[in-house]
Amino acid sequence: MVRPNNQLPENLPQLQNLIKRDPESYTDEFHTQYEHFLSLLEIFALNPSEENKSLDETVMFIAQVAQCYPQVCLQFPKHLTDLLRNSATVLDPAMRNCFVKALILLRNKNLVPALDILELFFHLLRCQDKNLRTFLQTHIITDIKNMNAKHKDMKLNSSLQNFMYGMLRDANPKAAKMSVDIMIDLYKKNIWNDTKTVNVIANVGCFSPITKVLVTSLKFFLGHDDEDEANSDSESENEVDLKGALMQNRVNKKTKKRQKQLQQIKKQAIKAQKKKKNAPAFNFSGIHLIHNPQGMAEALFKQLQSTNDRFEVKIMHLDVISRLIGIHELFLFGYYPYITRFLQPHQRLVTRVLQFAAQASHPLVPGDIIEPILKTIANNFITERNSSDVMAIGLNATREICMRCPLAMGEDLLQDLAMYKAYKEKSVMMAARSLISLYREQLPALLHKKDRGRPTEAQAERKVLAYGERDVQDTVLGAEALLKNSKTIDIDTDGDDSDSNDGEWVDVQHSDGEGAADSDDDDDNDDDDDDEEEEADGTDEEDDEDDGESDEGIASEGAELTEVEKKEKAKLKILNQKEAAQELALTRIFTDEDFKRINAANLKKTVTNARKRPLETERSDFVKLNNIEMIYKKRKHDKETRLETVQAGRQDRERFGWKDGRVNENCSKTNKEKRKTKNFGMLRHKARSKVKKSFRDKQMAMRKHLLHQKKMK
Repeated sequence: MVRPNNQLPENLPQLQNLIKRDPESYTDEFHTQYEHFLSLLEIFALNPSEENKSLDETVMFIAQVAQCYPQVCLQFPKHLTDLLRNSATVLDPAMRNCFVKALILLRNKNLVPALDILELFFHLLRCQDKNLRTFLQTHIITDIKNMNAKHKDMKLNSSLQNFMYGMLRDANPKAAKMSVDIMIDLYKKNIWNDTKTVNVIANVGCFSPITKVLVTSLKFFLGHDDEDEANSDSESENEVDLKGALMQNRVNKKTKKRQKQLQQIKKQAIKAQKKKKNAPAFNFSGIHLIHNPQGMAEALFKQLQSTNDRFEVKIMHLDVISRLIGIHELFLFGYYPYITRFLQPHQRLVTRVLQFAAQASHPLVPGDIIEPILKTIANNFITERNSSDVMAIGLNATREICMRCPLAMGEDLLQDLAMYKAYKEKSVMMAARSLISLYREQLPALLHKKDRGRPTEAQAERKVLAYGERDVQDTVLGAEALLKNSKTIDIDTDGDDSDSNDGEWVDVQHSDGEGAADSDDDDDNDDDDDDEEEEADGTDEEDDEDDGESDEGIASEGAELTEVEKKEKAKLKILNQKEAAQELALTRIFTDEDFKRINAANLKKTVTNARKRPLETERSDFVKLNNIEMIYKKRKHDKETRLETVQAGRQDRERFGWKDGRVNENCSKTNKEKRKTKNFGMLRHKARSKVKKSFRDKQMAMRKHLLHQKKMK
């Protein structure tokens, strides 16, 4: 290879290019540069606060070609790391950035162990250089993500996590804040989404003496529901309008720029279509992965009572504690009297406080603990001395609390609140009716008889649960609907036939005369079944003494026995249906059509003439603030009313626009009116008169005016 005829030691970019092409031919030149680097490094170590451009260029040159001479550059990373460890805070910012970039280049070429470099970068987070800290944060997250791209390196992750957990307790607030930000970012990217990371943030970050670390950790456990909704809204707003782009391209002039834009829009549309087809990823929020939620809730409540931070930080504490109590069904009885102090209509962020009270309610909390909160809301919000909006918010909050803990409401208080169903303001009336609808489903006995409404099949089947009782289902709800018009069912028969028919489908078809197959569909056949069962019961219970009874005695008791027996037979029929449905669920795999029939039957049970749709009473993990702030209020200036006023104003009007004051339309206009239609060039000389007069001009004009008045006298 022909060597260039120039001074290579002074032209490092050209030497770098030549070394990458042929490393063996330029070994001597590289050795020279490396010795030059060592000498410059010794000089720089004497005064590290000054910038040395020659060292900067040499370091970047060696970092670029270090993979060509790995044996020579074996100690090169150690020189840089030792300098950064010992003098990181006093180094010149430009030189510090140079050394960091050189180490990142070596890390990308796998010439430096990842653990050593990342530990060094965590130490550099203490430096008073915001740009450097941001750069290091981005690199740390990207490097850890790339290391776990193909498979997770558990050993490396464990070492880095242990080191980072120590950084959370660092006395430097900026280093601790950056560490918790990195951990949260890695959790969101599903890289460190294990319980170890979550519990370290819970046990260390949420109790940090540094306020910024504390707030960041609390925000992590508050979830990101609002952000997700905002992102979904922004995505819906930024949807690609492919049809509009195609129409524009068809109508407008064909240019290269527009063709390129159309191709980009097509690519975006294809990408958005693929994204919609992908299955959504569901991840547990961090608050579900806490090992000791009871201990954390108690410690946070103790910290809340002794803190002197701002009100917004206290609100975060209340939110996290309420979510812990509601999701994990904890017992923290001191929380409810504490939150009662903030339940005032004039309190700042009072709707959020009401939301926390609802989130902290669950069925295992005794009703005596939550009842003072309901009474406080009733006394402070649901009174006629307040506005209708305040009353509606109080009723909505009461409904959300009672939805999660229905036993907290007393009978007297509920009947008093139900009287607002006929209130003059529609927002209060609808909020009260929603509370009545809730207790129609949960505990109709607490309502007044006229407020219970017409009972439905679902209400009749629902069992009123006592405190701490669970409704455990042993079959698929609504599977009785599959017994109608069913021809086969897999059952075990008694006797010898059970062995022969074990595991086989047994026909239960019946002839028209028996009327047993269609007993669920036709009400007339129920009477036949009842008669047969009555005869069977009568034969079993007959004695010799009953043979002598007269027909008149039987006829007199027949009317009384039939009503009782009908109720008993109806109960037996329901029990038989449930047993058959349970047997069907155990011996048959339901299809999608079967589940559709089950859902339709369950929905039919909840629908009555009084309510067109079923009430949603399922308890979710989080209480939506919109459920409390939801006030029915007709807007005074919505689009329809504004259009009505506009149309009304146009009536009896001759023409639109400004009318001049001329009596005769054919007469000439004034010069002032004509000036509005003239070109500006014709009026440019008159525009100067609008310039503000000087004090001397005002004096002269005043003097002239006074002289004129004197002459007139």
